[in-house]
Amino acid sequence: MTHPEPGRPPIGILLVEDSPGDVRLTLEAFRLVNSGISLNVVGDGLAAMAYLAKKSPYTGAFRPDLILLDLNLPKMDGREVLLRIKGNPALKTIPVIILSTSESEVDIANSYQLQANCFVTKPVEYDAFESLVQSISDFWLTRVKLPQQAKLT
Repeated sequence: MTHPEPGRPPIGILLVEDSPGDVRLTLEAFRLVNSGISLNVVGDGLAAMAYLAKKSPYTGAFRPDLILLDLNLPKMDGREVLLRIKGNPALKTIPVIILSTSESEVDIANSYQLQANCFVTKPVEYDAFESLVQSISDFWLTRVKLPQQAKLT
């Protein structure tokens, strides 16, 4: 996949995750399975919305091709972030993968009602987590055709 702007990486992912351990695991797993991506990280829901709106300190942010979103976030819950993304005509086409420790049927159903593209439960073991990231990469970053995007508007 190519993007119209010079210097733009092939795939841009926004990880919205407040757990430093999960951020580290995700970064390491993506480095191993698909080093050709740009993975940007924000630690709470308000920062995610600031990133997507290109508000300071994210004024030069590229629109992500894919969002990995935790549900239980500080400052603004992941459910509210999902609601705002899917309610915004400029953002709603960005695929959002819920990546959560929750296995609650209510959380799963609510996420799909809010138009999440998929819901994945985070495994606790590193090998299983790496396998999950490999699956995400194989499907979302290889098989799926993502819309080509320019900088956020």
